[in-house]
This record gives sequence, C-alpha cells and structure tokens, in this order.
Amino acid sequence: MDRRPVRRRIAVATAVAALAAGTFALGAGAAGADSRGTSGKNSAKTATEAQVLGLFDQWNAALRTGDAQKVADLYAKDAVLLPTVSDNVRTDRAEIVDYFEHFLRNRPVGTKVESVVNVLDRNTVIDTGVYEFALTDHETGAKNTVKARYTYAYEKQADGKWLIVNHHSSKMPES
Repeated sequence: MDRRPVRRRIAVATAVAALAAGTFALGAGAAGADSRGTSGKNSAKTATEAQVLGLFDQWNAALRTGDAQKVADLYAKDAVLLPTVSDNVRTDRAEIVDYFEHFLRNRPVGTKVESVVNVLDRNTVIDTGVYEFALTDHETGAKNTVKARYTYAYEKQADGKWLIVNHHSSKMPES
C-alpha cells in the first residue's frame, strides 16, 4: 500500500492545526494584511484566494439543497471531518453523509465572519476563520445562531476539482 497520500494528509492536517492555533492565538488584527491577501503584491495569489473563498459559497449552497450526498460530494474520498455539533470524528464518506443528514435537518445557512486563506502550493490551500450558522430547529421551528471557528484544507484533484480533505469546525468557547 502506498503511504504517500496518507503522509501528505497527515502533513496537511498538522499544518492546519498549527496554522489555526497560531492564527487564533495572534488574533486577526495581528495576523497582518498579507495573510488575508489584501496586500495586492501577487495577483496570482489573490485570484487563488478568491477561488478558495468561492469554495465556501459552493459548500454553503450544497447545504441549502438539504441533500447530504451533495454536501459529501465536496469532500475527498478519505477526508476527515471534525464537525461542529457531533462528538464523532468522521473519516469516510458514509460517516460524513450521516453527519450532514442530521445537521441539514436544521436548515443551516452559513455566513463567514472572518477568513484567512493560506496558499501552501498550487494544489493545497487552507481557509481558516470564523463563521455563523442560522439554524431552524426541525421539531420546534425555533431559530438559533451558532458561531464557530473553522478550518478547511483543500486539495486540487487530478481532474482540477478542489475537494475538502480536512474540515474542522468548533463552537466558539465564549458565549
């Protein structure tokens, strides 16, 4: 069995964890304009960042379909999902679909509050930040907003499609 893809995913996951910890420890203001792509120094990087930011819009649109299979289609075959409202780590498509079948019952609509994009190479990018979800309880109709930290690690596939290889989301610790 070729272990290179597994090693690369471990390296990406490690980089994601280190990046997320560093970004939130420093705070968005101290992260600097270059880390948010606002310096304008490298137009190719800015275009890539715009594309990465668009990947969230694609994911959010998939949520709005209410179809867990469509959401799971945006994840690589061996992606890891550490979801916001579940204690279980999801490591295969069936587990990811299961999570979204439950999560989508609350008709989530995500809105990014803050985003930091890091382009690691032409095939690997990380989007880290804060988002909010407007949720509607499927039993009572009560509306709720959940604010959470997120990290998406994406890899460009051989067919040119960007897929999520690692997605971590956790509720903000402060109320």
